[in-house]
Parts: sequence; structure tokens; C-alpha cells
Amino acid sequence: MSQRLFVSVYRSNRREGMYLFVERGQSLEELPESLTTSFGTPEPVLDLVLTPERKLARASAPDVLEAIAEQGFYLQMPPSKEELEAELAAVAASRNRSG
Repeated sequence: MSQRLFVSVYRSNRREGMYLFVERGQSLEELPESLTTSFGTPEPVLDLVLTPERKLARASAPDVLEAIAEQGFYLQMPPSKEELEAELAAVAASRNRSG
């Protein structure tokens, strides 16, 4: 697995919070039909150089790099209700400490 990879990130037009990471320049037509059917039309979000050290909002950069190397993509699913509640509580707690 390469330590640096230029990736493109796409947002699903069918499901809020679902994102697809692929190597930049990869044809999305090469992805499994079941994935593209459930994902819907990919909407470009950003391109970035991904390294194992890079911080991502909801995923581990090493996990993303590994999935792209092994299967050609990484699918980030929307957070569960519990995950969202925990994140909101953490944000509120940090604001209370700094406020």
C-alpha cells in the first residue's frame, strides 16, 4: 500500500452522510454495480492527498488507504443516531470548557 494517494471524494445523492473515496482519476464505471445502484449519482466533494497520518472526520486514513488498495474504493456510511448524539455531546462539552 502506498503511503500517499491522491483521492477523490464523492457524496451520495441518495443518502445523507454517505461518501465514496476512490483513487483520483479512477473511472467510477469500474465500481461494482450494486455499489453504484445503492450510492446513486456521485457528486464530487473534494480531491486530496491522503496519507496514514491525515485526520479525517469519520474514518481512519489507514483504513481508507487499505480499502482503496484492496477493493478500489472506500465507502463511508452515514453515522448512526448514537454516533451523532455522542459527537454533539462532545462538541457541547468542549464549548462549555472553553466558554
